[in-house]
Amino acid sequence: MSVERASAVTLKGTPFTLVGAELKVGDRVPDFDTVGTDMNPISLADTGGSVRVFSVVPSLDTPVCDAQTRRFNQEAAKLTDVKIYTISMDLPFAQARWCGASGVENLTMLSDHRNAQFGRNYGTLIKELRLNCRAIFVVDEKDVLRHVEYVKEVADYPDYEAALAAVREIIG
Repeated sequence: MSVERASAVTLKGTPFTLVGAELKVGDRVPDFDTVGTDMNPISLADTGGSVRVFSVVPSLDTPVCDAQTRRFNQEAAKLTDVKIYTISMDLPFAQARWCGASGVENLTMLSDHRNAQFGRNYGTLIKELRLNCRAIFVVDEKDVLRHVEYVKEVADYPDYEAALAAVREIIG
């Protein structure tokens, strides 16, 4: 049975329930089953071997999600030893279309639409909406969580600088 965290996030002031336990710095990150824009499955093991940033957004077709993904795309161009992933419930076709229209090519898109396993395992699934909340996870080469931010108000921006500082600390 999944843990539920009532009123864990809000969207324009309305409280919502998150499904899954809240991850903390120092935790080993759980596995997940997502799909890439090419429709091939991607799990945690497929992302391993380097520092990773998992940037979680509700939907690319919203202004804050758009801005967050564009910002991490810019950062990915500067961080050669870091892999950045954007995870959303958008269909892989929509993710590929959005990336093409937005010129986003420095990060990897992952769709959680099939079974919401990323959302459940990382505690980002909004029960009432079946979307993921806005969150940032920085993971080291050993799959240990080094930075986590669950953005309390889904319409707010994450703390980019805190996430990037965690990345810089890991890569030296």
